[in-house]
Amino acid sequence: MAVPKRKTSKAKTASRRASSYTLNKATINVCPNCQEPKLPHRVCANCGHYDSKEVINVEA
Repeated sequence: MAVPKRKTSKAKTASRRASSYTLNKATINVCPNCQEPKLPHRVCANCGHYDSKEVINVEA
């Protein structure tokens, strides 16, 4: 059976595990109606439009 010759250091263990802790960057699209940044597949908080239709009435 294979046995490690040396103890794995804390830094080596941490650097190996670090790849699983990276966060994905959030995608931000531009609203086609008001050109404000918004999350994809969500109603625009600024103008209330989704898929070129007014979904909610936003008081300005």
